[in-house]
Amino acid sequence: MAASDPKPTPHNFRYLVKPGTDFGFVAKFPLWLLLSGILSVVAIGSLFVNKSVRGNYLNWTIDFKGGTEIIYAFKDKGAANKYVKPDATKVRDALQAAGADGFDVSEMSWDDEVNGDSVTVRGIMIRTPRFGATTPKQQQESAAAFEAKFKERGVERVQWSGDRMFVRATSLITDAEATPVFAALGLEVKPWGESAKLYTTPEEGTGEYKLTYAVNGLDSQYEAVLEKALPEVDIVTVQSSQVSAKAGAELRNEGIKALFYAMLLITLYLAVRFDIRYAPGAVLATIHDAVMVIGTFSVTYTEVSLTSVAALLTVVGFSVNDTVVIFDRIRENQVKLKDKKLDRIVDISLNEVVVRS
Repeated sequence: MAASDPKPTPHNFRYLVKPGTDFGFVAKFPLWLLLSGILSVVAIGSLFVNKSVRGNYLNWTIDFKGGTEIIYAFKDKGAANKYVKPDATKVRDALQAAGADGFDVSEMSWDDEVNGDSVTVRGIMIRTPRFGATTPKQQQESAAAFEAKFKERGVERVQWSGDRMFVRATSLITDAEATPVFAALGLEVKPWGESAKLYTTPEEGTGEYKLTYAVNGLDSQYEAVLEKALPEVDIVTVQSSQVSAKAGAELRNEGIKALFYAMLLITLYLAVRFDIRYAPGAVLATIHDAVMVIGTFSVTYTEVSLTSVAALLTVVGFSVNDTVVIFDRIRENQVKLKDKKLDRIVDISLNEVVVRS
């Protein structure tokens, strides 16, 4: 440190970096810029690699691309109303063995009332990009099998919509008769129940039957898989909800807008707080920090959810806070150290901030 540089004020703190350091930050600026440029190119380039190889820039969760979220509770079959703690590993293994893919299993807890007492229930949340219990392949195969089995019964039209198959036929085909066709493909048909009269009555004039066969939803399908793999517990579906692909895209776009507006407001804040000349550098530094986080998600192809967007905004907030602290210290030292060049003032300011950090 030069003889005329200000002496550090003594403190009774334990420092990770001791006061009095004199790292030459400005002298290494070309190296830092080169390293930063390389990392930025890798981060941005990996997005396009993901798009061409995997079909998406980032590994969006159902928050952004849509899907189904199901919450299960686990009860002990040997004791009434007694909840047990699930084993997430066994749940994953059971779903994988059943051919499920693209799903995510996580543990969660909530409060419930059992026999008048409040208890903490530990359950499982399964998130999957699937919207229904049937896959396009199952729909095609079941429709073809149905037409082949009942071709003598006057089947005129077979069409799937969601987890329901709609049939027009000149003769009645009951749900009990159709059940084996679906069961052969691992699908379970819901009984008609009170709707039986609607389906067993032909239309006036044409005499045709409009039949609907509803397949148990994804929650029931997964529940059956888990109960088979975990026979000692009774699995209860607590909640099942879906996020449409359109809603997911809107959430993704809103997240991008939030980042843009944050940058704009940062620029305005710094222009008022300091000087408009400080704003471009601050925004560039903040964008750099955000790009590094996005690049990490992209290179590792880690799932990106609404929580990830919140985390990214948090990083932006910390980045701005750090930038403001550094700029404030530089401005103070420009007043106190008028005899020094700007490069030296920046070095002194950064060393003081590193000690505080």
